Amino acid sequence: MKVITTRKIDELGRVVLPIELRTSLDIQSGDEIDICTNEKGTIVLHKATERCVFCKGKDNLIHVMDKHVCTSCKEIINKA
Repeated sequence: MKVITTRKIDELGRVVLPIELRTSLDIQSGDEIDICTNEKGTIVLHKATERCVFCKGKDNLIHVMDKHVCTSCKEIINKA
């Protein structure tokens, strides 16, 4: 893994992503980032993808009132 730069975490736990990284990954102000860890304890950041607001699934999403819902959860809601 290539180290691009080193940044300090502020008193609120924030870190600034360098502009070069945000530009190359098309990350804009207001975009969501997934924060994960792997089995080695490494922190991994991913640009968030659209997910179902209920089950967090990524497949078969439909847009409902500014939210994403998968077709499986939609069927459950329709039966309720």
